Amino acid sequence: MDNTDHRLIAALRRDARASLSSLAATLGLSRTTVRARLDRLRRDGEIVGFSVVLKSDLARDPVRALMMIGIEGRGTDRAIRSLQGYPEVRALHSTNGRWDMIAELGADSLAALDALLTRIRRLDGIATSETLLLLATRKA
Repeated sequence: MDNTDHRLIAALRRDARASLSSLAATLGLSRTTVRARLDRLRRDGEIVGFSVVLKSDLARDPVRALMMIGIEGRGTDRAIRSLQGYPEVRALHSTNGRWDMIAELGADSLAALDALLTRIRRLDGIATSETLLLLATRKA
């Protein structure tokens, strides 16, 4: 992928329903060039699909947070299994550096998030944690 492909993808991320004419004007390209690049990106598997984000998708979790988690000893597998069982854990990532895992959390309220954090901190193998509230999404 070259810079033009990256610009095309960025334009599609802003508005996946943009017409070929609109994309061509935005990028300073011909409609034919935009069509050919889109076809190639899809054929090569760079673009695997398009999706719709609904207002209700964003309202699902009015309180969202990232919880960095430090695990002691050999408790990683046990902690992962436990965390996967919590419906409020939207995603779980292994990392390098200071933290062993990062959990993406969603809750209905600050009180519900607080209760979730308490339950997670009490799990066997969880040694330390740090939680950051997500205030606004600038790019989804």
